[in-house]
Amino acid sequence: ISDQKPLGCWSVKHGQILTCPVVCNFETHEYIAVHDDKVLRIWKNEDINLDKAFKATLSADVYRIHSLPHGGPVVLFRGGGVRTLDVLLEAPQQEIENVVSDEVIRWSGACMEGQQPVLIFTTEKDGAFFVYIQKPKLSSLHKYKLEQQESAKPLCFTAHVTNQTVTLLCLCSNDSVYQVLIPLQEDTEEEGEEEEILFKSLVLNLSVSGTVLKGTSLVVLDKDHIAVLGSLAAPGKEPRECLTIWNTKFQTMQTSKELPLGTSGQLWCYEEKFFLIHGKVLTVIMYKCETSSLAAAVGKLKDSQTSDVSSFVNWNTLEDEELVVSFQSRESVALKAESRMNLRSRRSTVAEGQPETLSVGQLLLNLKDASTYVLEAELRQLMAKAPTPDLQATIGCVVTALTDRCKRNPKYYPQNFLLQIVETRNLSYSLCPDLMAVALEKKDMHLLQICLEQFPDIPEEITYACLKTFLSISEAHLQNIDVDLDSVICYIDVECDNKEFKTEIVENGFSAEMDQNMCDTKIPKESQSRSYGESCPVGLQKAALLNAVLHSAYTETFLLPHLKNLPAQQAILFLRYLYYLYVKCSEKVNTTLPGIRSPTINQIMDWMCLLLDAHFTVMVMLPEAKELLSNLHKFVRAQVRFYSELNKIEGSLQELQRLNHLRESQTYSIEVLEII
Repeated sequence: ISDQKPLGCWSVKHGQILTCPVVCNFETHEYIAVHDDKVLRIWKNEDINLDKAFKATLSADVYRIHSLPHGGPVVLFRGGGVRTLDVLLEAPQQEIENVVSDEVIRWSGACMEGQQPVLIFTTEKDGAFFVYIQKPKLSSLHKYKLEQQESAKPLCFTAHVTNQTVTLLCLCSNDSVYQVLIPLQEDTEEEGEEEEILFKSLVLNLSVSGTVLKGTSLVVLDKDHIAVLGSLAAPGKEPRECLTIWNTKFQTMQTSKELPLGTSGQLWCYEEKFFLIHGKVLTVIMYKCETSSLAAAVGKLKDSQTSDVSSFVNWNTLEDEELVVSFQSRESVALKAESRMNLRSRRSTVAEGQPETLSVGQLLLNLKDASTYVLEAELRQLMAKAPTPDLQATIGCVVTALTDRCKRNPKYYPQNFLLQIVETRNLSYSLCPDLMAVALEKKDMHLLQICLEQFPDIPEEITYACLKTFLSISEAHLQNIDVDLDSVICYIDVECDNKEFKTEIVENGFSAEMDQNMCDTKIPKESQSRSYGESCPVGLQKAALLNAVLHSAYTETFLLPHLKNLPAQQAILFLRYLYYLYVKCSEKVNTTLPGIRSPTINQIMDWMCLLLDAHFTVMVMLPEAKELLSNLHKFVRAQVRFYSELNKIEGSLQELQRLNHLRESQTYSIEVLEII
C-alpha cells in the first residue's frame, strides 16, 4: 500500500459516476458497486471490462452497501428501505418502501448479532437526529429520536452490537464523545407509535491539559478504547492533525501521532489495522489492544513527559496485562514489534531474581551498541526462537537492525547474513524498506538480484535504480561477483572465455533472406556478421541481473517517469538485450525460454514497449540506434505477417481437428482436404 501498486483497476464509462463506496462480498469474492444511484454492478477480480460485468437496474436510489463476513451484503436505499443482496437480485425492480420521508441519512453501519445482520443508520431533519435499527432478514424496523442538545450536535457516529444491545457512539460539536445504549427488539414497530427518545451519556471529553481535539472521525477498538482522528488545538499554537488513542474507562489519551501532511478526515479500522489518507497516500498502521488497567493509563501519561520516545509506543501493565499500540515512524506499513517500557510495582520487585523475557523491541534497543559478533549472534538466536504468528515482523525488525548498523558504520556490511535471511525467509520490501537502499549503496548485486526476484512490493523508484546500476556496471567488474545464473545459462551459449557463440537463428516466420525490401535502412558491413538478434549484447552476469529486473512487479504509470531518466546509451543497450530475448523466444514453438526464472514473452514485450515509450524520440535521433530499430521493425513486421497467414488457415485446421474426433479409430481411409 505504501508503494501504491494497484492490483486491479476498473472504470465506468464516461459520464457515469460511482455513487457509493465499492464493497467486497466475502462469500463469493466479488466486488459490488453502484453507479448513477440505481445501477448495480457485480464482478470478480479476473474480470477486466466493467462494462461487461453483471448489471441490474434498481427501482430506487442506493445510499450504501454494507458487506458482513458472515451475513452477506446488505443494501440501504436513500429512502431508508433495506434489502439483502440475494433478495434484491431475485427481483431488481421490486418496489422499495420509503421509511425516512423528509429526513436525510447522515451515517449507516452494519453489525452481526448471532446469525442475523443488523443495520443501523441515523437521519437528520431540521436539526433533529433519528436512529433506525433494522434486521432485514426478520423484517424488523425500529425508529428512535436522539436527545437534542444545541451545544452538542452530532458530527459522526460509530456502533457495535454486544449482548443484544446496540452501543451507538457519537462525536459531537462540543469536543466530546457520547454513548447511547439501545436494546434490540424483535417485534416490528407499530404504525402511529411515538418514537422513543434516546438519552446520551457522556463518555469522554477530548481535552488534555488545555489541549482540545477537534475530532472528525472515530472508531471503536475494544470496550475500553477508541481512536479519534482530528486536530489538536493548543492555546497559542497552530492546530495539527493527529491520530489519537483514548481510554474511555479512565478518561485518558493514551497516545497521539501527528500527521503533518494532512488527512481527509476519515478513519477506518479493520482487523487491528487503521486505514487513513495521509497527504496523497493511504497509510496503514497496525495496533494491538489488550486488557486495560489504571497502571497502563497512568504509566503512559508519565511516559509522555519524556523526550526520548521509541518508534513503537507501548504500555506494559502489572501482572502481564498489556495494552500495546504500535506506530512506526516511517510512512509505510507499520510492523508489529514491541519495545517495552517496563513499569514495576512493589509486588513485582519480589521477582527480581527471575530472568526477564524481553520483547523484540527492547532486545534490539539493548543491542544497539553491542559488538558485531554479539549483535549477529543474538539476532540469529532471536530468529530461531521467534514465535510463529510474529515471525515475519520479527525478521523484518532483525533486518532493520542490521541496516541501521550499516548506516551508522559504513565499514560494517554483513553480506552473507543478509543473503541468508532473504533467501530463506519470505520477506517483502515493506518489512525491510532500507535493505535494498543499503544494497545499492554497497553495490551488492547478488542481494539486489534476490530481492528483485522475491519481493512482491518493490517501489518503481527502487526498480529503476537497480536497472540503472546493472546497466552502468562494467562487465569486467561483474566477472568477480557471485550472481545466480539459473535464468540465463540454458539459452546463452558460452565459450571458456565467457564469450557467446554466434548462433544461427530461424525465427517463427522470419529469416534473414525474407523480405529484404521491408526497410530502406542499409546495414553496415561490419555489423552484418554480428546481428543484434544473433548474439547477446551483455555478459552472463549482467543478463542474469537484467532478468531479475524483468521479473519485478511494477505499475506503468509510476515506472515510466523514472525510465525517462535512463541515459540514452544504457537505454539502447537494454533494448538490444530485450530484442535478443525476443528473438530467442521466437525460436521456440511455445515462445518460452528454458531455465529457472527465465523471463516470459509477455514480460519482454511489456518492457520493450515501456522503453520505447520513454525513449522513442531520442532513439530515432541517435545514429547508433537506427540499425536496432530497423531490425526490430522488420522482425515484428515479419511476425505479424506470419501470424496473419496462420489466421487464414485457422478454420481449416479446426475442421481437421473436428474430423479427427469423428473418425473411427479402427477404420482405414485416405481423405483429400482442399484448403482454399
